[in-house]
Amino acid sequence: MPVNLTVPSIEQLHPVAGLDIGFAMAHIRKPNRKDVLVMRVAEGASVAGVFTKNRFCAAPVQVCQAHLKADKGIRALLVNTGCANAGTGERGLADAKATAAKVASLLNIQPEQVLVFSTGVILENLPMDRLLMGVDQAVAGLGQASWLDAATAIMTTDTLPKASSTRLPVGTGTITITGVSKGAGMIRPNMATMLGYLATDARIAQAVLSRWTTEIADASFNRITIDGDTSTNDSFIVVATGASSAVNIQTGDEPEAKAVLEALKAQAIVLAQAIVRDGEGATKFITITVEQAGTVDEASKVAYAIAHSPLVKTAFFASDPNLGRILAAVGYAGIEDLDQTKIQLYLGDVHVAIDGGRHPAYQEAQGQAVMNEAEITVRVQLGRGQASTTVWTTDFSHDYVSINADYRS
Repeated sequence: MPVNLTVPSIEQLHPVAGLDIGFAMAHIRKPNRKDVLVMRVAEGASVAGVFTKNRFCAAPVQVCQAHLKADKGIRALLVNTGCANAGTGERGLADAKATAAKVASLLNIQPEQVLVFSTGVILENLPMDRLLMGVDQAVAGLGQASWLDAATAIMTTDTLPKASSTRLPVGTGTITITGVSKGAGMIRPNMATMLGYLATDARIAQAVLSRWTTEIADASFNRITIDGDTSTNDSFIVVATGASSAVNIQTGDEPEAKAVLEALKAQAIVLAQAIVRDGEGATKFITITVEQAGTVDEASKVAYAIAHSPLVKTAFFASDPNLGRILAAVGYAGIEDLDQTKIQLYLGDVHVAIDGGRHPAYQEAQGQAVMNEAEITVRVQLGRGQASTTVWTTDFSHDYVSINADYRS
C-alpha cells in the first residue's frame, strides 16, 4: 500500500494551455490498459530535459538527447510503457527513430521535434506494429484526455497514478503548473524505472528553462532513492508553453522569476516524493537529513549510505530501533577523516546519539514509538561545517522481493 498517497481527481489537475494530451491502449505488454501517451506542445514552447547517467542508457534516451541538441523546437512527446527499448542495440535505435517519425508525420512536424520515452522490461524489442497503431489512436484523441489519463498511461509497477497541479498568481495574472511522474522501483536517479513530466503555461526562455530544469531535478528527483538502482531510462522533462502572458522570463533575473522557479521545484518535489511513497512494497516514507557536513557532496554520501543500507531499511520495515545500523552507515559513507566524537543522531525529535555515543537520556521505547510511524525523519549532524542535504527513501519489505521476482511473469 502506498504511504499516505492518494489519487488526485481530474478536477484537481488543471489543464495547461498550449499542451494537448492523448492516449491509447496498444496492448504493448498487458491488455486493456493505457500504455501509449502523446503530448502535443504549442509552437514556440520551451522544452528541456535531464536524463539518466547510466552508461547503458536506453535507445529513447539517446534519441531524446540528440533531438534536444538539434534545437529545432520540440513539438511533441511520446511515451510507451511495457517495454523499455533498452539493451536493444541498433534495432532499438531504429525503432525509437521510427516512432518519432510516425508522430511527426501525423502532426506535420519534423522527427527531430519529437521526444520519445519508453519504460518497462529491458532486453526486449518494441512491438512496433502495436505501438504504431497506438500512436495513431493517441494522436487522434489529442485534446480529449486529462492529466490523470497521462499519469495512468505511463505507469508500470506503480500502484497509483502520480500527478500534481497548482496555480500561481504572479506577474500580471496567474500561471498553471501541472505534472505527472511514474516509478516505484529501480529508483536511484543520478541526473533524476522513473519518468517525470512537468508543464507550465508561463513564458520562459529556452536557455533559462534548460538551466532551471537541472536545478529543479537536483532539488527533487535527484534526492530520492528506493533501492539504489539507476535505471537505463530515467528522464525528467519540463515544458513551458508560453500560452500565458502573466510572466515573460527571458534572463531569470526578472522580479517574478524566483517565485516561478520555486513553484516548479515544489511541484517536482511532490512528484518525486510520490514515487517514494509508492515504492515497491513500501510501508514507510523516510526523510534523511544530513547537516553540518563539510560539503554537500559529503552530506549526500552519508544520506545515501543510510538510505541504501539493506540493514537500515529492513529495520525500518520491522519497526526495530536497531539504530547502530544507521551509525555504521555513516561510518562507511566514505569520509576518510570523519570524527565520530562529533556525530549527533536524531530519530524524529528523539536525540539518540550524542558525540558519537548513546545519549544518556535515550530510552528504546522512544525509538520504538518513532519507528512505528508511517513517516519517519532521520537527522544526522556531522560537526564538520555548514553544508546539508535531504534524501527521501523507503523501507524494504517482503513485498519488494516478491514484486521484483514476479515482475516479468
